[in-house]
Amino acid sequence: MAETATVEQQPREHALAALEAAEGLERSGPEWEAFRRRFDEHFADLARLFEQLYGGRGDWLEHLGALVVECAASWQRRPAELKELDARRDASPAWFQAREMLGGVCYVDRYAGSLAGLREHIPYFKELGLTYLHLMPLFLAPEPNSDGGYAVSSYREVNPRLGSMEELRDVAAELRAHGISLVADFIFNHTSNEHEWARRAAAGDREYSDYYWIFPDRAMPDAYESTVREIFPDDHPGSFVPLPGGRWVWATFHTFQWDLNYSNPAVFRAMAGEMLFLANQGVDILRMDAVAFIWKRLGTSCESLPEAHWLLRAFNAVCRLAAPSLLFKSEAIVHPDEVVTYIDPAECQISYNPLEMALTWEALATRDASLLSQALERRHNLPEGTSWVNYVRSHDDIGWTFADEDAAELGINGFDHRRFLNRFYVNRYPGSFARGVPFQDNPRTGDCRISGTTASLCGLEDGTEEAIRRILLAHSIAISTGGIPLIYLGDEVGQLNDYRYAEEPGHEADSRWVHRPHYPAQRYARRDDPWSHEGRIYADLKKMLAVRARTPEFGGNRLVDFFPGNRHVLAYQRPGESGAVLVLANFSDSPQHIAPLRLSGFDPDAEDLFTGLVVPLGDGITLPAQEFTWLRVRRGA
Repeated sequence: MAETATVEQQPREHALAALEAAEGLERSGPEWEAFRRRFDEHFADLARLFEQLYGGRGDWLEHLGALVVECAASWQRRPAELKELDARRDASPAWFQAREMLGGVCYVDRYAGSLAGLREHIPYFKELGLTYLHLMPLFLAPEPNSDGGYAVSSYREVNPRLGSMEELRDVAAELRAHGISLVADFIFNHTSNEHEWARRAAAGDREYSDYYWIFPDRAMPDAYESTVREIFPDDHPGSFVPLPGGRWVWATFHTFQWDLNYSNPAVFRAMAGEMLFLANQGVDILRMDAVAFIWKRLGTSCESLPEAHWLLRAFNAVCRLAAPSLLFKSEAIVHPDEVVTYIDPAECQISYNPLEMALTWEALATRDASLLSQALERRHNLPEGTSWVNYVRSHDDIGWTFADEDAAELGINGFDHRRFLNRFYVNRYPGSFARGVPFQDNPRTGDCRISGTTASLCGLEDGTEEAIRRILLAHSIAISTGGIPLIYLGDEVGQLNDYRYAEEPGHEADSRWVHRPHYPAQRYARRDDPWSHEGRIYADLKKMLAVRARTPEFGGNRLVDFFPGNRHVLAYQRPGESGAVLVLANFSDSPQHIAPLRLSGFDPDAEDLFTGLVVPLGDGITLPAQEFTWLRVRRGA
């Protein structure tokens, strides 16, 4: 008589039985053997996580078995060229940490009109040096207002204004042929209310009603709302919006974005299927939108709960079975201590660095690098196998995400400081150089977030020399701190705010469109003119990127502190085998000196990485206003 399977064996045996019974699977040959090898390696992780999430349900094993069958079917549909890419990246797992990595991001329609038009820009992407291109939400969404595409009506249909899914596959293949990885958004916290699942739920279909958080009256919504925060109070109060017949549905963000109910394993399976579909179109990296909000539990803030991490790990385990080279990028605009909890080889291998971004702007406004220096000292280094995505600004607004307790150590009141920064960047503070626009402005409390292109926030609308230096200074930090630098395309030629954004249907209530302008053809045409603003910015950015690409110390993330004894100067070291690159950046409007004693631990001569010239350190270093330097230094004997 055969022995009864142990509890640990039951999920594996159930999954193997489901694979054996599944119709339409090819269960022989090299591809099947490859899937079985990955099953043997990764299934135990998936089963453990799935049981953590759903083990209290009597049907969890059936859902797990069905999920594994869906993974096998997706693997068998995966194109051969993507399987070859899987193998190459498996042999070189640190590919995304190379110092040659450079990201770009754009809206397809605003930058190129369509996917077909985007292909015409690929020679420019190569000229700039991109190895990573993030195309902002591409998928079918409500018109005219879709929260910039973040309300998805179908994950399998490209917005027809942009093209088709076949065209997206072609773009992905052409980018891949030029060494550029395609990044797309995976909006997995919610769908639009026009998604087929939502339409069925609204019509009362019980199966799809369980895909969302829908309640028959206000009792449970009131209970949840007693502990969760409002995200967009200008759009609707609380976290729920009404449906016909007295029902209420959870909508964390906008009224037309309905939160998915991941306590239902059918939702996990459905979204895993959408994720694998996108991977099979040639998407290399998925930006995991709103990761902090994906699990709800009564009596909590419903943000950054342990189950959110389990879900990410379970989705990763699914990828290891069916799309092995797919990576996740975390989008978590939360407390800095929470941001780093999502950065892990088993969760999100790369992550936006919102703290560095926000504090770069803080340092530009205050001319004081203390908060930014503190953040790099405490919060920059990451686990092996992961990387930051460093950016000066993104498609989104700028919020002041520093920790109040960190600011307090420097004698800064966090609430008052945020009010100052908001006033400064919307030009409500005397002497401000910035030309930002408020987002979610609340004049009563002084709270708001900031919209604006890099050039407008740095004051280029006034045409000053200082503005160009600020633009380059900000980018020098993103390029030199370690990780993947990300440029919002157009910023590299000094694109300014589009103050006519409100004239476009669906944009009038969202000031973030001010920094999502259309393709600046005239500015790009001047990028090779060394006397123009565009040419100077472009040439100096290219120079920075070239130095970074040829400098081994700029690979990976590791950063070592350096204290310059001058609060106006940001300083850090990028260590190498026999020394380091010392980065110095002056945020002041006047020259700043680093005393020789501060540099006495190095050999007396350093190398300027931009000029190749020897820089003597014996008398210290004086940095001009808003200037930076990268020096190769060696430790003194």
